[in-house]
Amino acid sequence: MTRKAQAAEILQVLQQVLGSSSKSKPIVLHEPDFSGTQAWAYVKDCLDKGWVSTAGQWVSRFEQELCAFTGASNAVAVTNGTVALRLALHLLGVGAGVEVLLPPLSFVATANAVAHLGAVPHFVDIEVSSLGLCPQALIQRLEQIAERTQAGLFNRETGRRIAALLPVHVFGHPANLPGLLAVSEAWGLPVVEDAAEALGSWRIQAAKTTHCGLFGAIGTLSFNGNKLITTGGGGALFTNDAALAQRARHLSTTAKLPHPWAFEHDEVAWNDRLPNLNAALGVAQLEDLSRRLKAKRQLAERYAQAFAGVEGVELVAEPPNCRSNHWLVSLRFTAADPADARAQRHSLLELAHASGLMLRPIWQPLHQLPMYADAPRGPLSVSEDQARRLLNLPSSPQLLRG
Repeated sequence: MTRKAQAAEILQVLQQVLGSSSKSKPIVLHEPDFSGTQAWAYVKDCLDKGWVSTAGQWVSRFEQELCAFTGASNAVAVTNGTVALRLALHLLGVGAGVEVLLPPLSFVATANAVAHLGAVPHFVDIEVSSLGLCPQALIQRLEQIAERTQAGLFNRETGRRIAALLPVHVFGHPANLPGLLAVSEAWGLPVVEDAAEALGSWRIQAAKTTHCGLFGAIGTLSFNGNKLITTGGGGALFTNDAALAQRARHLSTTAKLPHPWAFEHDEVAWNDRLPNLNAALGVAQLEDLSRRLKAKRQLAERYAQAFAGVEGVELVAEPPNCRSNHWLVSLRFTAADPADARAQRHSLLELAHASGLMLRPIWQPLHQLPMYADAPRGPLSVSEDQARRLLNLPSSPQLLRG
């Protein structure tokens, strides 16, 4: 089959699932939806009462409801997901001149949060099944370059301390946390989970269901405009460690000491707290979260049925013993030659965008970006191969209403 014919077949399948689209009425990748929620009433409450900034009842309620949904003991709402990651890493001792192990297949914010602290991203390859960090690749990399000392774990090639492990739950699919936690324990590496895309994603192990972000010391979420729920911007740290949560709250509030009128601060900190207006928007959507997750699962199932007989492509499946939120349903081109897969993907992108169907290729691997071109890394053949093959499909839960 020619690339053009393959693209036409895939586009037809997509139109069967999604309906028609056009340049004037496009179908986008993932868009916010406030219909059927109390969003306007809650935001209006902020406006009516004048509580629009970083204090107010909606911030506390948003954090409480995040805890109720995820099972976390503590949540701290901040201005965006990058801030949440930066603060989480800082809390675990990541600072200037240390290295953090992370996958290259992620949104740029994962590496940027490391760099913002003066630390250095150290890239380790992924596994095909979850698209997350590969435990075996991590073991091989550590055995190759890591040296245990009384001062901690060091990269003998760079002389820098390896301070943390930063797995990512890509497109809402849980990473291989059981394997990664075994490595972190064996090598003494604290874990921060980038769960920006994984609100409503769970891993089931030994009859216990755990929300992504609650395996390591701290997890982080994003509420950007393209996420399952959005606060406009927004993010959060969540953890079962009360001391870490208390410190996160202090440092995200300019390290201001409680006092009825005095401005007393005890260390250099950040002004990171989520405004009340944004939190009100988030609470309204959290109330609708279960329905959205159900709709996204139904949409993923429709895609799976539609593509079951299509040759040359496959959907990225939910990993075993997991329940994914299916944030972005992803198509993988399976041609033996990754260059052929990339060319096939490009043909589909051209045809789909001309029809108003806003498909999107996966991010460029982080180690190929100019600012991270010299970052330390292990072999990244799987990441580079998958980056040529993957394509995100429209995944808004409200698409089922069409």
